[in-house]
Amino acid sequence: MENTAGISNHATGSFTGAGAAVEADIGFTPRVVRVHNITDRISDEKLPGMTDAQTLRTVAAGTRTLDTGSQIVIADPEADGFRGFTVAATAAVNAKTICWEAFG
Repeated sequence: MENTAGISNHATGSFTGAGAAVEADIGFTPRVVRVHNITDRISDEKLPGMTDAQTLRTVAAGTRTLDTGSQIVIADPEADGFRGFTVAATAAVNAKTICWEAFG
């Protein structure tokens, strides 16, 4: 699904990982989410067309892989009770600085 009128929603944020999943209730359902572990220089991206389990992972060395560990899951407002996304515990690593950006 394309949004020919451009980006209608944009949100950013950050947190310090605690080793537990983090729900980001941003008030809209994002089409693209980028999550960056600034401490270890690891980035995960959820792009349109990916399954719930898939993210594109880029590590510090520049290697890119298709991760299937549900690092970022777009919330279903009816089932999950919020509009946004969840960052998995394995991506919200303890004591790491995490920054995120979402587009809708």
